[in-house]
Amino acid sequence: MGVLTQFLLEEGHDVTVVEIDGESVEYLRRNFPQLGERILDCDFLKTDLDTIVDTPGQICVIGNYPYNISSQIFFHVLDYRDRVVCCSGMLQKEVAERLAAGPGTKARGILSVLLQMWYDVRYLFTVPPGVFNPPPKVHSGVVELRRNSRVEAGCDEALFKTVVKTTFGQRRKTIRNGLRGLLPPGASMPDSPLLGMRPEQLSVEQFVELTLEVQKLRRQ
Repeated sequence: MGVLTQFLLEEGHDVTVVEIDGESVEYLRRNFPQLGERILDCDFLKTDLDTIVDTPGQICVIGNYPYNISSQIFFHVLDYRDRVVCCSGMLQKEVAERLAAGPGTKARGILSVLLQMWYDVRYLFTVPPGVFNPPPKVHSGVVELRRNSRVEAGCDEALFKTVVKTTFGQRRKTIRNGLRGLLPPGASMPDSPLLGMRPEQLSVEQFVELTLEVQKLRRQ
């Protein structure tokens, strides 16, 4: 119902709204006529962000993200990382903490690493259930993502994603156990101290280092 949209407009931002619910779209058109054609009746996850606005340039993705698809929203943003320079919004507290989780924390996961390769992620504050009507059963958290200075992955990016997803798929085991399936039959394991660690302990740069080791063994 435009609760967040009204403040963005009052601050003078150039706003384009994406809304999948038909009744909400009609409400927005009645109550925010100044948006005109910039109310898009579509699914954000299927929207080409390169064509979402008339002019090229950098955009921010801001919202009270639907909790059931918040992870998919950020995976979609990653596909447009050179266009989307910031994200700011509210989602379920546990998911918000996961996005910002650093190396060595239990909350760290696949999306933590993939996002932090390209964005500086900050957990800003917690929103308690009591401020909602009706109050939900979960706490919420607000996060901010800002595009960092990285322009290249520094390794095979597709393989990097595979290494991250594969190792976190066996997060209770060491990296050594998680990597076996990615190496050619008969290949020896890399000689790296990283193999004795668990995936949540690794930084983005250490995952890049690990990916380069796998690349080298695959070429050999």
